[in-house]
Amino acid sequence: MFNSEKIGNEFYQSLGKLFYYVAIADHQVRPIEIKRLRKYVRQHWLDVDDVEDEFHTDAAYQIEIVFDWLNGEEKDGEEYFKEFKEFYKEHHEKFPENIKELIVETAESIAKSFAGKNRSEMLAIFKLKQLFNH
Repeated sequence: MFNSEKIGNEFYQSLGKLFYYVAIADHQVRPIEIKRLRKYVRQHWLDVDDVEDEFHTDAAYQIEIVFDWLNGEEKDGEEYFKEFKEFYKEHHEKFPENIKELIVETAESIAKSFAGKNRSEMLAIFKLKQLFNH
């Protein structure tokens, strides 16, 4: 899927930004949202490919690393959606239909993990689906 380790790592880092954007949409990242993200990384994202990071661990862990770092920064997520969008537009060929579906499924799972999806999270997911449908 990836023609270089660098692009593979950037792919997963951009997903970390996107999932943080979804979690922070309601201005608060809750522990259950973090737990749900970790569950999805382990159950789904580790099996996507064989790309490793510079420490020889599965590059899919970059999703968690970036998410955790952004969560520590406690910034608005809108900028991170823009960064994901830019990466997607530059590398849209790295997003086959099954990967887009897994991205949306992961985002929706994070959003639903705390008292169902609220309006802010629904809007974040709508923007994601809109991006993928263009």
